[in-house]
Amino acid sequence: MSDFVPVAERIVDAILASEPVTAFYAGDHSQDDHLPDFSAGATAGRVAMLRDAGNALAQLDTDLLEPQDQVDHAILSTMVERRTLELTEIREHEWNPLMHNPGPLLHGLMARSFAPAGQRLESLAARLAEVPDAVATARDVLRDCPRIHVETAAGQFAGTAGLIRDELPALLAEEPSLKDKIDPLAVRAAAALDDFAEHLRGQDQDGRSPRLGRRLWEARLWHTLDTELSAAEVLRRAEANLDRIGERIRETAAELTGGPATDETVRRALALLAEERPDNDTIVDLARTTLAETTAFVREHGIVTIPDGDECVVEVMPEFARGISVAYCDPPGPLETADVYTAYCIAPAPADWTAERVDSLYREYNDHMVRNLTVHEAMPGHFLQFAHARRYRGNTRVRALGWSDPFVEGWAVHSEESMADHGYGGLPIRMQQLKMQLRMTMNAVLDQLTHCDDLSEADAMRLMTGRAFQEEGEAAGKWRRALLTATQLSTYFVGYTELSAIAAARPAGVTVGAWHDAMLAHSSPAPRHLRTLLGV
Repeated sequence: MSDFVPVAERIVDAILASEPVTAFYAGDHSQDDHLPDFSAGATAGRVAMLRDAGNALAQLDTDLLEPQDQVDHAILSTMVERRTLELTEIREHEWNPLMHNPGPLLHGLMARSFAPAGQRLESLAARLAEVPDAVATARDVLRDCPRIHVETAAGQFAGTAGLIRDELPALLAEEPSLKDKIDPLAVRAAAALDDFAEHLRGQDQDGRSPRLGRRLWEARLWHTLDTELSAAEVLRRAEANLDRIGERIRETAAELTGGPATDETVRRALALLAEERPDNDTIVDLARTTLAETTAFVREHGIVTIPDGDECVVEVMPEFARGISVAYCDPPGPLETADVYTAYCIAPAPADWTAERVDSLYREYNDHMVRNLTVHEAMPGHFLQFAHARRYRGNTRVRALGWSDPFVEGWAVHSEESMADHGYGGLPIRMQQLKMQLRMTMNAVLDQLTHCDDLSEADAMRLMTGRAFQEEGEAAGKWRRALLTATQLSTYFVGYTELSAIAAARPAGVTVGAWHDAMLAHSSPAPRHLRTLLGV
């Protein structure tokens, strides 16, 4: 065993012990009875731990390590550096109230049957007991919060209070002996969350700008992407891809409608496809139907191996998680040992939306787009990729914590393209997949121009509804997401660009399915590391 392995394992233990959210998503249950601590003292302790970790990693001679450990060393070093940057320079816990929402950690204990109800309820009791102090810490450390983060967090904190009131009773019914212990904790926790939501609604100042600015955005981008591409090169490639995909979607629209290859024909084709669309009552059932369709298609065409024993369940997105995206995939972590399903969550239109805005949402997420969305989020996208990742076993647990967002999102976008290339859904799906290509490419443009060049909302809407053919409702939601996040929207385009290049490097004589299996056999490393591991 190399010197790296014990060093890496100690650092992984330290990160898990100080980050309950990371532990939860990794499938480690050692912190199930804790919430994150964002107090000044705890934050200073984490920074000291990370600096010690960085020093320990820097002292190792990586030339002496085997290739797998060299990759893990690089991944762990990037993890440590990014966390240090976040806590010391970006300091988002001091201005983004969304980071303080305990909803995902409470929901995970309620919704995931990784242990008997009684065991999960004991952990839940401990977390509920910490909620009032966690909310008090949020009040203490948050300053000058952007208006859009405050508004979104107010809804999510209220949603978490509702989660406690609405979903906890069903779990308590499985272990009623704990009701007297947990009920008072639940009442106090829900009241603290409601009070904080009301506090946020009462904020009468706009606060700081949600835009990071070029220096911080580029620093975070470097760690998010883990690539040698500069921000300027990402933007240049995105602009070129918009031109390339724009030409392809015009040609596909002409083939679909028989009209000329123009933007007007694209809009006519998309309007035609949008006539077949779900509503709030049918969107979840449609996702379930498309999951069965895509699973059968992947098997029939041998696109990638579907491991035995993994289950994907379509669910309505819980209230506490809404406000940022329409759908997400919530898999058990790589360290999870229990038989836990993956949730493919979809959010129906909010109850307070106007009829026009709801109609715009479902014109965007029509029947064909939902099929493409299911490819991305579930099969053979996120769900299947994470199923493969859970089967990876290395010398350390580094990759269980250090998955690459560009790899994860890049694989999902590559999956869309691969399914369309194999004929899934014919021209209607090809149209939607090309539209999604435009969207994810525009994401990278929007991300950079918003945080670095003060892109206005009006100009952003023109870019998205014009060049990317998005519905106004989808574009409005993406504008919010660009302001609420920074660098995440760039992961789709950069990840897709790098993974599609790896897919194109498939050796002669190797089938598509076998090469896809090879691409997924190393967990979720940054694409540059995957190249090293595959030797391409």
